Amino acid sequence: METLTIAVCGAGTMGAGIAQIAAYSGFKTVLFDIQQEGLERAKAQIEKSLMAAVEKGKLNFTEKQDTLQRLHYSSEIDDCVADVVIEAIAEQLEAKVALFRQLSAINKETTIFATNTSSLSIEAIAKEVDHPSRVAGMHFFNPAHLMKLVEVVSTPLTAPEVADTIYELALQLGKVPVRVKDSPGFIVNRVARLYYLEALRIAEEKIADFSDIDQLLEAAGFKMGPFALMDLIGNDINLAVSRSLYEAFDHAPRFKPSILQEQRVKDGKLGRKTGLGFYRYEQ
Repeated sequence: METLTIAVCGAGTMGAGIAQIAAYSGFKTVLFDIQQEGLERAKAQIEKSLMAAVEKGKLNFTEKQDTLQRLHYSSEIDDCVADVVIEAIAEQLEAKVALFRQLSAINKETTIFATNTSSLSIEAIAKEVDHPSRVAGMHFFNPAHLMKLVEVVSTPLTAPEVADTIYELALQLGKVPVRVKDSPGFIVNRVARLYYLEALRIAEEKIADFSDIDQLLEAAGFKMGPFALMDLIGNDINLAVSRSLYEAFDHAPRFKPSILQEQRVKDGKLGRKTGLGFYRYEQ
């Protein structure tokens, strides 16, 4: 596979993680965000993550410096000219469509547009973009630089060679890609929704509190309990996925969003990124 240039749009926790692993894997990478403050946070996050890897002996100082040299930060969309663009912005259909339309105007027809959406219809995005055959899903999991799974999502409009390129790219990033069809929640989020929502219902019914539920599930073998994981992902993002699936499955009760989580989002208790979610965190 030829060496591709990669642009990652959205410098939140997910976008920063994707950009980090792309640069580490040898790709010339641009991390774009319209907010300079977001770029500065992402830069600090990436540098901290790489230094931690050096301290643990997982990479050497030269590899760290090479990774940083391959990574460019920009708040100018004109810098997002690449072979592959990976979108990791807010989970809003209109915002994603608007971004891809802007990217269409500055990129070649052959540029692949990959969305990291976890719940929106990729076909609905593709239909609104020039050359929809180049649009597919590349769904990473948080933290993106550590989690191995990537869902490679094809719509009926996606060209087979586009899906193949994304699959091969995921392998080059050291990931384990799985091909899936475009459907609400794909595989992991459709299954995981019940992990979160049932835990929230148990808490709502006061059967057990957050920390007890997390401790029990972690003792049963889960890497993280549902409340700690929601705080890591961001309660706003996690809730948006629940709402999306709830709508997509015609208000099926099993996907009904939790009032408990809705109230936390309303109060700005989004998790680690705000210092307070189901738990309190040191900033």
